[in-house]
Amino acid sequence: MKVVIQRVSQASVTIDDKIVADIQKGLLVLVGIETTDQHEDINWLTSKIANLRIFDDENHVMNLSLREVDGEIIIISQFTLQASTKKGNRPSYLKAAKPELSIPIYENFIVHMELELGKKVQTGQFGADMKVSLLNDGPVTIVIDSKNKE
Repeated sequence: MKVVIQRVSQASVTIDDKIVADIQKGLLVLVGIETTDQHEDINWLTSKIANLRIFDDENHVMNLSLREVDGEIIIISQFTLQASTKKGNRPSYLKAAKPELSIPIYENFIVHMELELGKKVQTGQFGADMKVSLLNDGPVTIVIDSKNKE
């Protein structure tokens, strides 16, 4: 499972001209699910995201987590994070899990994130044509791959 985490001062998701998610200070998390992802990937990533110290403390040092700043979060499924560009110019998505596998994993990821944070999280809509708007704060963008824990 790959995630792209962006610290934002504002983010929203629009589907069919209707805003379905809208946050202020927090994180926009794009989630790419691959065929080999398991429950352990969800547990490890949701804990990592909730506790990642990328928000400024009183000394303007990135030392606080989403939980500590009581920030908001939007989670969006994005299969294109599993793109392989090794061969040719057209990305291959063979590693991306098909919907029958990825939808339950995505939904489980959301539930686990809500448990980690102790509150409801906002989401996009799986498979929808979404317009994602964000104001990246910093900019701070972190990429994490649960198969490559560095």
